[in-house]
Amino acid sequence: MYNFEFVKPSSVDEAVAALRDEDAQPLSGGQTLIPTMKQRLNQPSKLVSLTGIADLVGVSSSGGVLSVGGATPHATVAAEAGDYPALAALAGQIGDPAVRNRGTIGGSLANNDPAACYPSAALASGATIVTNAREIAADDYFQGMFTTALDEGEIITGVKFPIPQAANYQKFEQPASRFALTGVFVAKYADGVRVAVTGASNDGVFRWTEAEEALSANFSPNAISGLTVASDDMISDLHGSAAYRANLVKVLTGRAVAACA
Repeated sequence: MYNFEFVKPSSVDEAVAALRDEDAQPLSGGQTLIPTMKQRLNQPSKLVSLTGIADLVGVSSSGGVLSVGGATPHATVAAEAGDYPALAALAGQIGDPAVRNRGTIGGSLANNDPAACYPSAALASGATIVTNAREIAADDYFQGMFTTALDEGEIITGVKFPIPQAANYQKFEQPASRFALTGVFVAKYADGVRVAVTGASNDGVFRWTEAEEALSANFSPNAISGLTVASDDMISDLHGSAAYRANLVKVLTGRAVAACA
């Protein structure tokens, strides 16, 4: 590690002011940032912790929408998001107890790791990412591996999840890291079905639109039996080939639909 300034503001305005320093970086759960700092892959001169801002922590539900504060730990989402059981179950599968009690939903979405779980939930739910400056639809927010619509110094203050009629998340876990080798979140709404995939593509989280169309017409595992997933843009590494991940997308989608029933 190396020397750096640590700032822990008590309000969003204070955090935004601290982040005006071009060498400053926001710190939420730090589950990705701290390891990269230890390896000197990231060397900010100032860390601005968001965990001391009370307004950014909490889970609430109103009018068919579940709202989660940006600095809410995974463990809190797992325990308090009962109005959206699939989201609570997803949060309960992230990492281990230490990670779930330290990592935050805002940190995960801001980092947008290609194998993270929350991006699939946000995209499949048609969620809204709320920042200190604006609201961003999930379809516009995710822009590729580790890339989002966030501007420099912009902070995720919360996430709004429309609660579906039925939903399920299926995760094929990489056993060492507990990241998703591939994960699929299926959410059924009155106006159709959304299917989001994480851990599989070089472009990060994505929607499987062909499955969405088939499942919107017939919400059963049989509806996707004739579909195939192209492996061209899939991740290929020592944990699984591109073709393997492409097959997992279809298998896990069918399992998620079956679980919804």
